[in-house]
Amino acid sequence: MRAMIESLKNNKVGIILILITSLMTSIGQLFWKLGQIGDNNWLYIIVGFGFYGIGTILMILAFRYGSFSVLHPLLAFGYIFGLVWAKVFLNESISINQGLGIGFIIIAVILIGGGDE
Repeated sequence: MRAMIESLKNNKVGIILILITSLMTSIGQLFWKLGQIGDNNWLYIIVGFGFYGIGTILMILAFRYGSFSVLHPLLAFGYIFGLVWAKVFLNESISINQGLGIGFIIIAVILIGGGDE
């Protein structure tokens, strides 16, 4: 447990940046989906590339401020954000299995990325 807390301190900036990366890339993907179902398709797709591009730049920066083995698993939070966006903006339902999957992702990220050792 002490190693995990120390790892969080050592990788704090990288963790914050990589979580923002997951958020930004999932928003970009949402806009790509909206571009497939609505009017102004190209506008949505271009905005999606903008969000995805910002996420990519932040990912590059994040890897400067933390261990790859700690930060990379956090990209899985993009799946969680994607599921939330699907529910909120696309009115898709979330099944029990998807809810369990979110729980497993969170547990796995903690176990895999929980320390530098």
